[in-house]
Amino acid sequence: TFEVHRTLPHYPDAFTEGLVWWQGRLYESTGRRGRSQLRKIDPGTGIVEDRVSIPLMFFGEGLARVDRRLVMLTWQAEQAFVFTVDGFGRVGKLGYRGEGWGLCHDGTRFVMSDGSDRLSFRDSESFAVVGTVSVTLEGRPLTNLNELECVDDKIYANVFQHDVIVRIDPVTGRVGARIDASGLLDDGESRGADVLNGIAYAPELDRFYITGKLWPAMFEVTFVGASDQATADLSKP
Repeated sequence: TFEVHRTLPHYPDAFTEGLVWWQGRLYESTGRRGRSQLRKIDPGTGIVEDRVSIPLMFFGEGLARVDRRLVMLTWQAEQAFVFTVDGFGRVGKLGYRGEGWGLCHDGTRFVMSDGSDRLSFRDSESFAVVGTVSVTLEGRPLTNLNELECVDDKIYANVFQHDVIVRIDPVTGRVGARIDASGLLDDGESRGADVLNGIAYAPELDRFYITGKLWPAMFEVTFVGASDQATADLSKP
């Protein structure tokens, strides 16, 4: 389960695909063709301090930071945009095969999801695949892995169409814990909201920030007693 420490406003037009914490600010990538943006957010108020749109034909996806660069995936265009953290200057592109869903950086390499049960590990500079792992839950492949967050030596992942966050061992691919994140929005807030998506970890606070696509709120939380027991049937939506 989780303990909510703070609730902050979240722009409900944000189709959240990626979320990153760095130096006291949140960076969010949003999706939908013609509406995809990279945003800088004040976590104290939820106010968007800066934003930049990507070209209209692209559907924005996951986001990760390495050094002073932000890398933003696209869904089916097989390319990622590279931005500077300061001022969101677009400084390059990276190519890959297949769909882009979630992205994080573990301090050494990128970790990327594509909606399947597979995570790919990618070089920090070239984005070339340097390894893969298949994720399993109780011995069975776990598909629909979406937004990712690298924390210490583990990977946290949203599972598309489920209010569940899983904690993955990147060496074995085994899901070691599941966090039931249901019930964050009340009935009124849920109207118009889409799925849970977006995980950022603030190491200096030892807190996570979580939200969802078109959600009117974001939550500062700690995960309490992350369970190895099933909290949801993840075999079907």
